[in-house]
Amino acid sequence: MTEFLPVSSTGHLILATKLLGFDGDKWDVFNIVIQFGAIMAIVVLYWRTFMNVMIGVTKNESGAFHFVRNVLIAVVPALVLGALLHKQIESNLHNAEVVAWALIIGGIAIMVIERLAKRVSVTSVQDMPLRTSIMIGFIQCLAMLPGISRSGATIMGALSLGLDRKTAAEFSFFLAVPTMIAASAFQLFSHRHDLGVIGLDLIGIGTLISFVVALVVVKAFVAIISKTGFTPFAVYRIIAGVVALVWMHMGHMA
Repeated sequence: MTEFLPVSSTGHLILATKLLGFDGDKWDVFNIVIQFGAIMAIVVLYWRTFMNVMIGVTKNESGAFHFVRNVLIAVVPALVLGALLHKQIESNLHNAEVVAWALIIGGIAIMVIERLAKRVSVTSVQDMPLRTSIMIGFIQCLAMLPGISRSGATIMGALSLGLDRKTAAEFSFFLAVPTMIAASAFQLFSHRHDLGVIGLDLIGIGTLISFVVALVVVKAFVAIISKTGFTPFAVYRIIAGVVALVWMHMGHMA
């Protein structure tokens, strides 16, 4: 449910692991593999867009080339920093308190950006200037801190750089495909010996559920933000972060 929402799916997985008493190290590979289900949901929902881009590239259409350029350029910073800092990133993947504070701070940031970002100059991915895609790529790197949210960082970054709400959200979806495939493939290779620990049957069920739920959530998300904006998600983040902090300080998640 949270994979493409600006509320941090990784943060929710960390909190859920603590809350349900799972062994975080044991379930890492499960959390990694089921992301492919969410990725395929984006491919299915936007298959016409991807197909038109592929056809446009074969016909040397500038709009198609700009679409591909903008997505691939924005992926590079996260891939480079992710490869260089993966050990430091993994060291924070089970820190529930970091997640709680990041949810609160991120919620406040969304409210501020939503209020201040009024200028709209870009209404499609192919019309994005190269400089904008590069800057969004670097902003995406903020999500390496669990609880920040990859989609939240990219969407808010896009809004502040002049994209309209729908284009900002869709660019975040498109950017997720190569980013998550690369990150998941790297992590899957690193944890390949742990696949048998969970079992392929549970991994298959998790991937299927991830795919089906993402189909529903993405369509609903685009409809919600087009009407009401991102404030409801900011409020949710703040409430979730506060509740998690209170729970931890009561000793239930220590």
